[in-house]
Formats: sequence, structure tokens, C-alpha cells
Amino acid sequence: MVLGLIGVLLALAAPSLRGFFASRQTADAAAQMVALTQLARSRAAAQGAVYRLNIDAQTNTYWLTVQQGGTFVDLNCEFGRRFQLPEGTTVAVQSPQGGALLSYVEFQPSGRTDEATIELRGRQGEVFEVTCESATDAFHVVSPSEAQRL
Repeated sequence: MVLGLIGVLLALAAPSLRGFFASRQTADAAAQMVALTQLARSRAAAQGAVYRLNIDAQTNTYWLTVQQGGTFVDLNCEFGRRFQLPEGTTVAVQSPQGGALLSYVEFQPSGRTDEATIELRGRQGEVFEVTCESATDAFHVVSPSEAQRL
């Protein structure tokens, strides 16, 4: 009888747990994107090279590249691989000056970066923004609950 009751309770709770984990995946992707921006910014300053965080909204992937000899090439390390957003998550990158859609964010050797907002929209409708409000600020995550307070 107890096992049957536990089974019924788990069956009722499963849909809400699935939504929780889907939201968590989008939040984790946003945190990973912030980590990549921090890495790109520090490497750009340390190596005196321009780095880019590339974002492909069609395939929902993102990756880092570095400028070498006038072209941008993939990094030869784990952080240079293409990262896939969670299933059902979409991405859009906008510039705050006019809202133009972008496909990358640049990090200069001087420590400056492009001002941009990277919007991650999860399959449950939750929106996480990875944003940099000025060329000298670092990127940070604005969660759905923080966005409601603003």
C-alpha cells in the first residue's frame, strides 16, 4: 500500500520536476556562457589578441575563436569546442545601441568588450540574459526573477 502511494505521488510530481530540470539546464548554459566570456576577456588581455564568442542562432551553438593573421581560428583546447544549448533553448544576441542582432561578441586586448545582451529562452518560456552593459564591465546573468524586479 505504501509503495503504491509513493508511486502515485511520484507520478504526480514528475511533470513539475521535468520543468525544474529544463529550467536548470538553461540557467547552467547561461552560467557556462559567462565563464567563456571571462576566459575570452582574460586571454585577450594576456595574449594581446582579439577573441570572439561566436553564437550561431540557427544551430543553437556557441564557441570561442582567436584572431591570428587577420582571421579568426578555433582554439586548440577544450574551451574552443562548440557548445550546444539544451534542447528547446533558443538564443539571440543584441547590441544595446539600436538592438541589431549580432553573431559574435568581441573581446579586445585592452580589456574592453562589445556591449551586448545574449538572450537564452528555455523551452518552459524562462528567459536568462547574459549581458554586458558597458565596454568595461564584465558579463553577468540576469535571471527571470531578477528581470521581474527591474
